[in-house]
Amino acid sequence: MITNPEATNTPPEISIVSTMYRSRPFLERFLAESLQALSDARCSHFEILLVNDGSPDDSLAYALERRRDIPQLVVLDLSRNFGHHHAIQAGLQHATGELVFLIDCDLEVSPLVLPDFYRKLRESGCDMVFGYQEARKGSRFEQMSGSLFWKGFNFLSDTKIPENIVTERIMTRRYVTALLQMGDRNLFLAGMMSWAGFHQIGLPVTKRQREGQSTYTFMRRIGLMVNAVSSFSAQPLIWLFNIGVTITLLSFLFVFYLILRKLVFDDALLGFTSVMTVMTLSLGILTTAIGIVGIYLGKVFNQVQNRPNYVVRDIYR
Repeated sequence: MITNPEATNTPPEISIVSTMYRSRPFLERFLAESLQALSDARCSHFEILLVNDGSPDDSLAYALERRRDIPQLVVLDLSRNFGHHHAIQAGLQHATGELVFLIDCDLEVSPLVLPDFYRKLRESGCDMVFGYQEARKGSRFEQMSGSLFWKGFNFLSDTKIPENIVTERIMTRRYVTALLQMGDRNLFLAGMMSWAGFHQIGLPVTKRQREGQSTYTFMRRIGLMVNAVSSFSAQPLIWLFNIGVTITLLSFLFVFYLILRKLVFDDALLGFTSVMTVMTLSLGILTTAIGIVGIYLGKVFNQVQNRPNYVVRDIYR
């Protein structure tokens, strides 16, 4: 028998959390498979929380309509589009379940994997079971770019993340509470979830090709990479300092070489090409250095502003 959490005044056993942005084509099947997965996991006391991240289609209207036949469906309507990670944070902060199952509603990973995650969590006694791909889906370019993203992040960051990790994961209440205590304004949830610690175990999942065009464009992926590295590592600044010191030492050696050549060979001019090469290299490094420092200063600016990461317009519970 399926019960309504609100009627019992006790926390649901599982909260399924997902976000909506141009999600209308997927919602009917997503909700049907979520209910089936909860039934397979023998969970009768649950909630399904959908966060509307300013979706321009009729995702919100459809979700509200489905509340008539799914009383456990909770809809969190944000005031505008704040971005995927901020919408996930909103969902985690408003989920009330003892366990929280986070999943994208685009059906690249079916909600029917929930029983496997639930079983793995119970058998291992861990605090979080995360999904990962053993082999990346998509085109050759998508596979290579995804692999380079994770390898690049782990190379630059002190916080290491398992490669090819996906959004889907199940978490205990104490883990979610610890995660939400982090006061980051520049969100990169995969890094935050690894940094939070606790006992975490991976579970391989298979992602299907998304129907329709992904909302993560190439430029958004690049932006995510910059945000991820600058949020979890100061290595670019350290490397920048080391490069600056190296160039300074090389410059002194070059000056010493010019003076020595002047004294020995009375050579006043070594060539316009070499001078322009040094000037161009220095200008490029200086411009890059200013850009890197600017990125970190922008992070500090966003953090000290202390604005909320999202604004809730309505909660339909």
